[in-house]
Amino acid sequence: MYRLGIDVGGTFTDLVAVDDKGQVTLAKAASTPDDPSLGVMDGLDELAKALGLELGALLGLAERIVHGTTVSTNALLERKGAKVGLLTTAGHRDVLEMREGLKPERYNLRLARQAPLVPRQLRLGVRERLRADGSVEVALDMASLDQAIAVLKRHKVTSVAVCYLHAYRDDRHEQLTRQRLAEALPDVPVCLSCEILPQIKEYERVSTTVVNAYVAPTLEGYLRRLERRLEEAGYTGPLLVILSHGGIAPVAEAIRLAVGTVLSGPAGGVAGARHAANLSGIGDLIPFDMGGTSTDISLIVEGRPTLANDREVVNQRIALPSLDIVTLGAGGGSIAGVDRGGILQVGPQSAGAVPGPVCYGQGGSKPTVTDANLVLGYLDPNNFLGGRRRLDLVAAQAALDELGRELGVDGVAAAEGVHRVVNTQMAEGVRLATVRRGVDPRRFALLAFGGAAGLHATELARQLSLGRVVVPRVASVLSAWGMLATELRLESIRTHIGDTSALDAAAVRTLFDDMAAAGRHRVEAWIKGPIETRRAADMRYGEQIFEIDVPLDAIDFAAEDVIERIKSAFEERHEALYTYSLEDQDPVLVNARVATVGTLPALPREPRAAAGTPAEPRGHRRIHLDHWRQVPVYDFRELAAGQVIAGPAMVESETTTVLLRPGDKATATPERWLDIRVD
Repeated sequence: MYRLGIDVGGTFTDLVAVDDKGQVTLAKAASTPDDPSLGVMDGLDELAKALGLELGALLGLAERIVHGTTVSTNALLERKGAKVGLLTTAGHRDVLEMREGLKPERYNLRLARQAPLVPRQLRLGVRERLRADGSVEVALDMASLDQAIAVLKRHKVTSVAVCYLHAYRDDRHEQLTRQRLAEALPDVPVCLSCEILPQIKEYERVSTTVVNAYVAPTLEGYLRRLERRLEEAGYTGPLLVILSHGGIAPVAEAIRLAVGTVLSGPAGGVAGARHAANLSGIGDLIPFDMGGTSTDISLIVEGRPTLANDREVVNQRIALPSLDIVTLGAGGGSIAGVDRGGILQVGPQSAGAVPGPVCYGQGGSKPTVTDANLVLGYLDPNNFLGGRRRLDLVAAQAALDELGRELGVDGVAAAEGVHRVVNTQMAEGVRLATVRRGVDPRRFALLAFGGAAGLHATELARQLSLGRVVVPRVASVLSAWGMLATELRLESIRTHIGDTSALDAAAVRTLFDDMAAAGRHRVEAWIKGPIETRRAADMRYGEQIFEIDVPLDAIDFAAEDVIERIKSAFEERHEALYTYSLEDQDPVLVNARVATVGTLPALPREPRAAAGTPAEPRGHRRIHLDHWRQVPVYDFRELAAGQVIAGPAMVESETTTVLLRPGDKATATPERWLDIRVD
């Protein structure tokens, strides 16, 4: 039997099959942006061929498929989501534009106005009002509601978001509104804030619900289409989708909480990094995922990824728990050009899968990072994707020559400049994820993965004073591989505000118990296996305007002094994050959080390689490192465990190329990974 992982990226769709013995088989196919499911099926064909099977036979042997998708992200990026109507409490229709009273970049006087996802004529106030305690101030006015629905119907909206004031306390008005919408607009999906994000903070709740309504129809269309194609090809098992918090869920849940898939693709990379940390025994890692269109950077601390509860994604506030990932517009397909001041720039525009870099020969005319790496000799034009695609070195050279003319240098110098600029940009991204958050990156190892990371990782490490880089054998498809090592996960949240000195222990205990029971009931429908509950809280001091997440798993909620224990847990967490706590102040509990986790069978560990005779280079290649030089080229798959390779050298497989610079010393591990020490 096989477990299949699929990660749809901007340039390539990555696929992994893991059998019962842990043997890993990789495949790649070009992504198909107009209909990503076509690229998925092409990739499955390639994966079946790599295993010596027909597609139907492979799918018949597949016990589950885990999928990471960029459909929701692309809908936001390209503004190609649903036509959303927003129903909200009268007088609150402009919350989306007022935000929190601040600009995203408050000191940028030339900041262009960001148009909200819902235009003002489709943001409609309805007469109703709940108080903060959930009591009714103004009953839902059905005539007012009908008038608003008539406007939405006239404008032919394709999705509706409903977000009434204080609906997190009592959902009666939102539920009545859904019933009325179902009668008037039976084919239009409806998203209620009481179900998407039942917590305090109006702007975050409105924004998150609107994003959900905006991307849900597009995501549903894609996932249903993929399900149908898989079924027609012979697959009868479950299709699971990785969500932004790093857990997975069935298709129906992914569609219901579509906003939770906005970071689906990058989440797979962090899941893979967490699994890599467990396998390698390196608890502190900086996952560095450089793909075709972007680079994602995150942190693994003591074997665990960091989470954030309030993210900006494409200028949209999403207040769901998600992995804390910094995304840069820097990838293999990032386009290089010269600005009006004559300065070389790389990205954020990308050539994507179509037309792709110039060297792909698909109509691309602007030089990219991949073209520069080819001109510098880092890529073999005859051995890209295992020889299935030939790269056009002549066309890439011509594009870099043209760029060089604009800069006043030759094409090789222009290519070298592109390589250096993108490295500097990515180093700044790592600083953003570490130094600017109070973390010293020098105690971390860099985990390099994604199709392009191996060519940039050791130079990036030098710029950051990191001494160690790890490149897994599955580096180019680590996101797809990592999805198979994660867990089913349902996140629940409820607002329950109060100073710890005034909280009722029985009420807090009941709140968490009820949330845990409800979560278990839902996850039991997804899995027949062990289920565990993880508890946490969002807390702050009274004068603070932000909360921190406080893990509560170590607390015995049956204890009489449970509130004191929660207070102590907050103080310990605050001390760990900010080096101080205020014992004479009562912290405030704001939100209760419960994660219900269904544990899947562990991913089998791939057989370890035995030490043997070191592999000889399969050839030599001319590459440019300050000057042209001949360097040995090794086959990644043939390296013996314990073999040491000193740079400069190249290490290649079908889907990964690693550049070892002078001073780099790579050791092949029993897992067939490269453990590189950087001088």
